[in-house]
Amino acid sequence: MKKMKNIGIIMIFLILLVTANRTYAYDKIENKETPNINSRKAVVIDRNSKEILYGKKENEKVKMASTTKIMTALVVIQNTNLNNTVEVSKKAAETGGSRLKIKKGDKISVKDLLYGLMLRSGNDAAVALAEYVGGSVERFANLMNEKSKELQLNNTHFVTPHGLDDDEHYTTAFELALITDYALENEIFAKIVKTKTANITVNGKTRTINNTNELLGNLNGVYGVKTGFTNGAGRCLVTAIKRENMDIICVVLGADAKKNRTKDSIKLIENVFEKYEVISLNNKICQEFNNWYKLIGQRINIEKGDKNELVLRLSSNEELNYPILKNAENEIEVKITANTNQKAPLEKGKEIGKLQVNHKGKLIKEISIINENEIRRKGVNNYLSEFVRKYSTYLETIIR
Repeated sequence: MKKMKNIGIIMIFLILLVTANRTYAYDKIENKETPNINSRKAVVIDRNSKEILYGKKENEKVKMASTTKIMTALVVIQNTNLNNTVEVSKKAAETGGSRLKIKKGDKISVKDLLYGLMLRSGNDAAVALAEYVGGSVERFANLMNEKSKELQLNNTHFVTPHGLDDDEHYTTAFELALITDYALENEIFAKIVKTKTANITVNGKTRTINNTNELLGNLNGVYGVKTGFTNGAGRCLVTAIKRENMDIICVVLGADAKKNRTKDSIKLIENVFEKYEVISLNNKICQEFNNWYKLIGQRINIEKGDKNELVLRLSSNEELNYPILKNAENEIEVKITANTNQKAPLEKGKEIGKLQVNHKGKLIKEISIINENEIRRKGVNNYLSEFVRKYSTYLETIIR
């Protein structure tokens, strides 16, 4: 009996050991696939395809703090001359929170205010710019919201140019990434946000300011873009990173502390670069099209056409790069559909089919297959020539 009891204890111990090992292995895999982060909302997108490579509640509305200034800077750049001089108002000078420390009556260029906005995260600079460009903070917010509509952002709304807490001032991690991606297409914006240290001039006197972005210059490939903090939004960080042919934007919102937003950003960035690779799909597209063309494309019947041969090509040959998990290129599928019975006349450039590129069942690219040569409808002369040819063949058969 005692022996059986000991065997039972040993078996329970072994079961617990195996279970523990299995749990540990599972957690290890899960942490690699979906990193555990402190930030309440986060997203990583590929800039080329706009695909989400990591997401955590990325479509939920949330306060955004000073990451608001990404849109502020963009609207300013697109709506005024950067060399113009701004005189700082009392309202701008008295704006609370993070500041460039400009005073009422100070004279400073739009360009230097932008550096103060994006490097020092100056709320006073934000109001000064909003008043100068929009006439008032409220009218400038309208410009920001018009730009949001233009970008088809349905879950973003601006009330202020600085991002101090307001229930009607919000975005999502994903839409903030899209705003950032669009803004980085602007060369002036991109130059400002990648600047570590800048000299600005206030009232003719030079002042040196440093960027608040802790990852800029300290993490491989980082080239911007913006930090943020309010009590309502928590710690926020938007980062753009490029390594070789992969270019991504990482957004973390609602971290409990600065060290958490930094740690979370690094964890997400490194995880994405470890897991993903960007591949060119052009060779696969061309190969699949050529195979289809040989088997089917050259056999398309053209009813009542003066010729029965189509010269086909793809409507686009632009470079198509796409992020996939490493060693998972077989997940990319190319599907071709076309009407094999065409009716003359066929004008040059007519679409006769489509080539679709899919990743795990999701359409990522659709390219038209078009006709390169015009095919007219048969006329009297065509029918007469055809009759003569067939009759000649018939006579030859009889004579033989």
